[in-house]
Amino acid sequence: MKLFLHKLFHWEYWPFQIVYIPIYFLWAYYALKARTIFFFNACNPTMKNGGFVMDSKIEIYELIPQHFYPITKFVKEKIPFREVETLLETSKIKFPFIVKPDIGLRGSAVKKVTNVNELEAYHNKANFDYLLQDLIPYENEVGIFYVRFPHEKHGRITGIVAKEFLIIEGNGLSTIEELLKTNPRYEFQLKTLENEYGNLLKTILAKGERRNLVPYGNHARGAKFLDYSNLISPELTKVIDEMCLQVPEFYFGRMDLMYNTWDELEKGKNFSVVELNGSASEPTHIYDPKHSLFFAWKELARHIRYMFQISVENHKRGFPYLSHKVGMQQYRLHLEQSNKIVNF
Repeated sequence: MKLFLHKLFHWEYWPFQIVYIPIYFLWAYYALKARTIFFFNACNPTMKNGGFVMDSKIEIYELIPQHFYPITKFVKEKIPFREVETLLETSKIKFPFIVKPDIGLRGSAVKKVTNVNELEAYHNKANFDYLLQDLIPYENEVGIFYVRFPHEKHGRITGIVAKEFLIIEGNGLSTIEELLKTNPRYEFQLKTLENEYGNLLKTILAKGERRNLVPYGNHARGAKFLDYSNLISPELTKVIDEMCLQVPEFYFGRMDLMYNTWDELEKGKNFSVVELNGSASEPTHIYDPKHSLFFAWKELARHIRYMFQISVENHKRGFPYLSHKVGMQQYRLHLEQSNKIVNF
């Protein structure tokens, strides 16, 4: 009952289908203007479906200059595991590292593996293509939303979200499980963490000992999102713009970055791209607990307007919208892929 009431009075936990109800009407309006519900395809022409559905992460990484992101290797579903081991040996990726679906969904099926047995278990269970990705050595993570219109030489940052990982601190008395139950945000993750860590949740941490149980900043996996948009600066905008201009025909999306210090990030030093997301990107700073649902609707509407306007402009430049037939095929494939990952 405690968790139910917490979820009821904190909209950030509501199903996105509920949160997006007003946005569906706005999308319908833009679809009527564009004469297709699949106008998003033209938003980022070099990304499959504009980066909205069925977009391959490895294909997007290949658009980015390699020095901006960690070593990442593609693994085809159900290939012999010895081929995965060979790939790992030749890639210079060392344990621990991240494995995640090539076509993902809100952080589902993302896992940190620490040894070959965990990797083999993931591989045998995965009924989807996935990636091996070197662990980024920086502690801090932000999501930065970037927008540029095709006629513009430079783009802008429209929102920044910082991420607090699911980190607990021991008191010398309580188990990890007991500590999780003191925070509703963490207790929502208890079932998932039980499946992942098992009896390790019965461990008592020493006083002051900190343990990061989910080493990636995903809201659906217990991370707390904080609106850092007040930190948008000319220096940071220049760093992000220079990087995004090197990604062919990229105009709209959110990049998740890990960095060492904010000062170094503004100087373009010691940061790495975790992922680059296209037209399906959310302005995730809306999930800061301090924001109202009305603020979220305003920001969602603002960014969908940008996406529509960019798509129309690119369409006039000769980039086609998806046909209804192909768009529906892609959507059905998206539902199938999402079902695989959620049930993983």
